[in-house]
Amino acid sequence: MPDLKGKVALVTGASRGVGKGVALGLIEAGAVVYITGRSVEDMKYIDTCGIAIACDHQDDRQVQSAFQRIADEEGRLDLLVNNVWGGYENMLEDGEFTWTRPFWQQPLWRWDAMFQSGVRAHYVASQLAARMMVTQRSGLIVNISFWAARKYIGNVAYGVSKAATDKMTADMSHELRDHNVAVLSLYPGLVRTEKVMEAAEWLDLSNSESPQFIGRAVAALASDPKLMDKSGEALVAASLAEEYGFTDIDGKNPKPLTLDEA
Repeated sequence: MPDLKGKVALVTGASRGVGKGVALGLIEAGAVVYITGRSVEDMKYIDTCGIAIACDHQDDRQVQSAFQRIADEEGRLDLLVNNVWGGYENMLEDGEFTWTRPFWQQPLWRWDAMFQSGVRAHYVASQLAARMMVTQRSGLIVNISFWAARKYIGNVAYGVSKAATDKMTADMSHELRDHNVAVLSLYPGLVRTEKVMEAAEWLDLSNSESPQFIGRAVAALASDPKLMDKSGEALVAASLAEEYGFTDIDGKNPKPLTLDEA
């Protein structure tokens, strides 16, 4: 198991789902873990093993306050996981599933949510993290992304926003390389989040991943002495399990998906 004792991490949008799993995976590895969410009540799970900060990532002042708190309390930040995202809300509108509509029939709020609460939120958090990481000459920023960056999945706005996330990863990596700070995109597979499990009877979960599996992937990356060799890349969590030798919490090894299979 990776040893992240003494490392300080922030996971955004971690009240549930993948973010919660990432936080638990980093705690398992021994890191000091801060998490953000809009309601502290939704983050009670972290109380005994981490620090919750109420933060709406659409409000820059709240985000700045969260980073200032980490700087004041810890004096450093070793790992930022940008997981917060928007646009998944209200897939059903007036009883109709609008997620898969063609772009000319999509509600404009969905585009705005994906970029405001997703891509822009990642950019702002990365800016604030980079200022600390550049000073300490070390760090890792992980942007949770997906195969929609490379192929059509769901709708146009989703694909464009994920492609923007991966491009942001590549360009931030270019600017941070000389400062020994790595930036990566990470692709989960089918993750057994709360919402996925609500639809479990209609899904094939045989190759699915627990949310904490993604956390184990991040922990493995953060402890890799050759991490900078990967900076700028988009990586698949299940492929990292094969490379680093970790399993899911049930002992299984999910099969890495390819672009054709995703």
